[in-house]
Amino acid sequence: MMITKMALPRRTFLRGLGASVALPLLESMVPALTAQAATVANAPRRLGFVFIPMGMNPEPWTPKQVGRLTQLSPSLASLTPHLDDVTVVTNMALENAHTTGNHASSNAAFLSCLKGKRTEGSDYELGITVDQIAAQQIGTDTPLPSLEVSTDLIVQVGSCDNGYACVYQNNLSWASPTSPLPTEADPRVVFERLFGDGGTPEQRRAEMHKNASILDWVLDDMARLQHNLGASDRTRVDEYVSTVREVERRIQLAEQGAASSPLPDLTRPTSVPAQWEDHVKLMFDLQVLALQADLTRVVTFQMAREASTRTYPQIGVPEPHHPVSHHVNDPEKLAKLAKINAYHVSLFAYMVDRLKSTADGDGSLLDHSTYLLGSGMGNPDVHDHRNLPIIVARGGADKKWGGRHVKYDTLTPLANLHLALLDDVGVHLDSFVDSTGHATEVMEPLSL
Repeated sequence: MMITKMALPRRTFLRGLGASVALPLLESMVPALTAQAATVANAPRRLGFVFIPMGMNPEPWTPKQVGRLTQLSPSLASLTPHLDDVTVVTNMALENAHTTGNHASSNAAFLSCLKGKRTEGSDYELGITVDQIAAQQIGTDTPLPSLEVSTDLIVQVGSCDNGYACVYQNNLSWASPTSPLPTEADPRVVFERLFGDGGTPEQRRAEMHKNASILDWVLDDMARLQHNLGASDRTRVDEYVSTVREVERRIQLAEQGAASSPLPDLTRPTSVPAQWEDHVKLMFDLQVLALQADLTRVVTFQMAREASTRTYPQIGVPEPHHPVSHHVNDPEKLAKLAKINAYHVSLFAYMVDRLKSTADGDGSLLDHSTYLLGSGMGNPDVHDHRNLPIIVARGGADKKWGGRHVKYDTLTPLANLHLALLDDVGVHLDSFVDSTGHATEVMEPLSL
C-alpha cells in the first residue's frame, strides 16, 4: 500500500456551485503511521435488502446439494461467477404474514416480520423494520441514514389487498409502527438526493436539464485534489468519476427519449428508462455510488411490488407476473414462473458483480457489504409464506463466506436471519419479533 503525505478525512466532498460530490474511500484518508489498521476501520460494513415479489418455483430454485455447493440450481445459475460469495437459505418462514391480505402482508412482513393492522385508512400500523434498526446505529455517520428505492412509479392509495391499505405494499421500510418510508423510483431524483446541494429542487433540476454534468461544477476543487493525491488514489478517483458520468449519461438518454416520445406517459417521470431492465440496473448503479461514497450504509430496493402485473416478453413471458404466479401446478405456468425467477436473480447478479468490481479500502465493496435477496412468499399459488426464496451475498478478501446451501430441518423464522445480518454490521439484539435465535450458521465464514 502506498501512503501519501496527505491525509484526508473520510467525509470529504468536492464542492462547487450548487453541488457537492462525496469521494470514495482513498488511501489518502488513512493516517500514515497506522495505515493497515485504519484501512479496516475506515471500510464500514454496509447492509442491503432486495425484494422480489410472489415467491418462486421451488424445484428449479433449490440447489440439490446441501452444505458446500459446487453448482447452483437453474434459477440461480447467473450467480455462478460469484458462487463463493453467495449463500442459499431454504426453509425460512414469515409466520406473521399469514393473514387475509397475503400480498400486502408478504411485502410488509419481509423486513418487519410482523402482521400489519388491517385497515384501509390512515390508521395503519406495522413496526420498525430491520433495515431501520441498522440505520439507527450505522447510519448516524452518513449524510443519509438509509436509502429506499424501487422501480414501481404508481403509488396507489386506499385498499390494495383484502382490506389492507396500499401503504403495506408500497413500502418495505418503516422507521416506526406508524412511519413508513416511501421509496423513490425516479433515478434523477435519487441522483440529486445523493449529489445535489444548494438551491431549490426546481433550480437544480433546471441546471441539470442543460445537460451539464454535476461533476463539471466541481472541476476546480477536483483539480486541486488530484494534484495532491498519490497515483493509486488518482486512479480510484478517475474510476469513480467515470462511473458518476456514466450514470448521468444514462439518465440524460432516458430523459431525451421520453421527451421525444409522441405518446407521453403522464404517470412516468421523464428520467425513467423505457426498458425495465435498464431501470433496475440504473437503480443498482446508484446504490453502488451511494455506498462507494459512504453517503449511506443501509439500502432497501423493492425491485417490484407484490401483485405486480409487469410482463416479461423479453424472456418469453408476455403474461402478467401475478396471474402466472397462480400456477395451479400447470407445467407451462411453472416454467414461466421459473423464467421470471431466473431473470430477477440475473439482475441481482449484476449488482453483486458491480459490488465486487468496485474498489473499497483494502478490498471491494462486496468485501464490506452484505446483501439479501428474497421474497415474503414461498409458494405464490396458495399465498404461502413458508420456505421463502432467500439468497445472501457477502464477500471476504481473506475468508470464504458463501458457496453453500443452508437448509433448515424445520421452518425457521426469517427474523433469525435478520438478527444475524444485524450482528454482521455490528448491531446486536437479543431478539427480534418472533425470532428463536441468531442464524449464525448463515454468516459464519468457512475454513479455506
